[in-house]
Amino acid sequence: MESNGFDDLDLRLLHALEVDARASFSKIAGVLGVSDQTVARRFRKLRSEAGLRVVAVRCASARPGNEYWMLRLRCTPEGSTTIAEALARRPDTTWIGLTSGGTEVVCTTRARSRDDTDELLLGKLPRTPHIVEIRAHQMLHRFYGGPSGWLAKTGALTKDEAAELSPGPHPQAGPAVIAAQDESLVAALEEDGRATYPELQKATGRSESAVKRRLAQLIGSGAIFIDVEFNTEYFGFRTSAMLSITAAPRFLNTVGEALARHEEIAYAAATTGPSNLMAVVVTRDSAHLYEYLSERLGMLEGVEHVDTMPFLRRVKQLTYRQFRG
Repeated sequence: MESNGFDDLDLRLLHALEVDARASFSKIAGVLGVSDQTVARRFRKLRSEAGLRVVAVRCASARPGNEYWMLRLRCTPEGSTTIAEALARRPDTTWIGLTSGGTEVVCTTRARSRDDTDELLLGKLPRTPHIVEIRAHQMLHRFYGGPSGWLAKTGALTKDEAAELSPGPHPQAGPAVIAAQDESLVAALEEDGRATYPELQKATGRSESAVKRRLAQLIGSGAIFIDVEFNTEYFGFRTSAMLSITAAPRFLNTVGEALARHEEIAYAAATTGPSNLMAVVVTRDSAHLYEYLSERLGMLEGVEHVDTMPFLRRVKQLTYRQFRG
């Protein structure tokens, strides 16, 4: 596969980073069968041309009271872009796209407390000009996404190659908690998930050994994970959409687990609201999307209704960058 000047080696590099985003270029090069210099050069090209970023992501359970919400904001056409970009600048948002012909903003937000939720949902958004309707869906259970990367479904790396790159189990550190003294470390990793240990030592004021130990504990407990973002369009996947799915309650878990196995699904979660599942589907084109909806999703027992919202533009994925697809 080759698209926009990128090839299978680039996709394999991305998959390698998805397996272990902090792996050294020399380790990745050994698995891919190329030189360290080739990996470094490809990495720089992916950063500059395909929007590659490696960043830490906080898990919902890492702070007591943390909640994730999916917001659907129906807007007047002249206001949707401005609202999406304003939300993208907030540190508590992680995914923002424009759908429904540019009249709806879809946003994932992390609320650190009930007060944060109330302030956004009952305070700021209702007073924002151009917002016509607000639908808020609390995320109840993630079936796929987060630490489970979509690239694993492409088979870019073989199972043996992925196993060779896997960092192995991290030390368990009890509950997934980001303590106050971890904030400087996590903040540095949110800026650059591949920051070196000397850089993290400088950012935190801790010794390098303390930084290594605490980072391993944060990842091992599930408090954070290191994620990879990039523009899928550069690899021939030009169509993505949000799916709002209604499944019969007794089939909710079965349908969610089935979605997690579908190679087109990059994210799937159970939610509150009129529909009870939200998913992101990534396909090559509209014909592929139709094939998925009619032949795979449509055949799942228990699926009662599907609302498909193609993304016109992604304004934010993990970081505030505008993507074309």
